[in-house]
Amino acid sequence: MKKDEGAGGHVCPWWMGYLLLIPIRRFPHNPQKILGPYIQEGMTVLDIGPGMGFFSLPLARMVGQNGKVICVDLQERMIETLNKRARKAGLSDIIRTRLCSNESLQIDDLAGTVDFALAFAVIHEVSDRACLLHEIFGSLKREGRMLLAEPVLHVKKNSFNESLSIARSVGFEIIAHPKIKRTHAVLFRKP
Repeated sequence: MKKDEGAGGHVCPWWMGYLLLIPIRRFPHNPQKILGPYIQEGMTVLDIGPGMGFFSLPLARMVGQNGKVICVDLQERMIETLNKRARKAGLSDIIRTRLCSNESLQIDDLAGTVDFALAFAVIHEVSDRACLLHEIFGSLKREGRMLLAEPVLHVKKNSFNESLSIARSVGFEIIAHPKIKRTHAVLFRKP
């Protein structure tokens, strides 16, 4: 993906994934509180840049046995650890993992099948936000939703607003501004 203005393109090192799993993180970023209002049993959820699965495992519990959580990450070590955690938690039948490339999420086969997409603290790591958001948009069903959230410590408000502008140019509609501690967040819908 070509680098666009305002995007970092710097990917979090795989070993940082362990730090993102610390239990204290649940205080500001409780997966059930953040995602519970949008997730129902049987849904298909796309988790972009899941790392080692901080949100992925709770999402799998929320969608249940009739749902699925498709986790797409650039780093093989993140995916390997996520797969181990899913097996240990008994969720490997629900969680499906994929490696993507620097140029694409490689999710064309998901076109129009995803109910909800999560992009939590990942957009600032992507060099071509328009390409990423276009691919997510294409994967969503009509009326599908995406939660875009970025950490306020890493992403300035003007850069986040640029991402929102790009998302709207792709076709997304803003439907809410969820309150998440220390995070810029917007809920989008595919019309």
